[in-house]
Amino acid sequence: MTIEYKKEGKIAIFTINNPDVLNALSPDEVAEWTDNLVNFRDDPNLWVAIVTGAGEKAFCTGLNLRTAGGGPPGGAPRPVPQKTLVKGLEIWKPIIAAVNGYAFGGGFEIALACDIRLAAENARFGLTEVTLGLIPGWGGSQRLPRMIPFGKAAELLLMGKRLDAKEAYNLNLVSAVVPQKDLMATAMDWANQICNCAPLAVRTAKEAMMRGIDMTLEEGLALEGDLGRKVMSSKDFAEGRKAFMEKRKPEYKGE
Repeated sequence: MTIEYKKEGKIAIFTINNPDVLNALSPDEVAEWTDNLVNFRDDPNLWVAIVTGAGEKAFCTGLNLRTAGGGPPGGAPRPVPQKTLVKGLEIWKPIIAAVNGYAFGGGFEIALACDIRLAAENARFGLTEVTLGLIPGWGGSQRLPRMIPFGKAAELLLMGKRLDAKEAYNLNLVSAVVPQKDLMATAMDWANQICNCAPLAVRTAKEAMMRGIDMTLEEGLALEGDLGRKVMSSKDFAEGRKAFMEKRKPEYKGE
């Protein structure tokens, strides 16, 4: 399988395993991965996901144009499913991108669609579509200007420029840069830290953040209040409060 899907305790690990083409994806492979993401979303025993690439050279380089079914030269690539990680598929569980190498084009857009990005020292990032006569189609033109200064986003989008891991860190695109050999261990450590928190609260916090980002402050505060009241009625909140009073580690169940 091109998309390896492993479950380790409460953590799902998705590995894009197509190193012969720098972990590029065909539309069928994106559809396969989307099915697995839905499984992750709907599995109550899974609380966090990690996305990475196989090998040490590439995280993902986006859509594999050689297998995208575009027909004769000049034909449009076959479209990917309507709802995917990068567009339309709502997943409130946290997703960590462990960027182990090249993240170009759609691969960068996959990383941008994740909630937390960790990078190996050899990671490289770029929205390179304009060098191929295309524009980003997996959300890059919309997410990137919301994450970094507009002028810098314009550089990357309009010139197809690339960033190394240190530059990405300085722009706050990645949360940490670590040696390649430590990348997955770091991602697992961060995922486990998330798993120590109340899962319903984590998912609700993500929902509040993602839905509120394009709202006015007043609208966002109202959303936060509505979601907060729901969390306060959960068994997890009762357990968290009880554990705090008893000075012990809480045992959350996602209820």
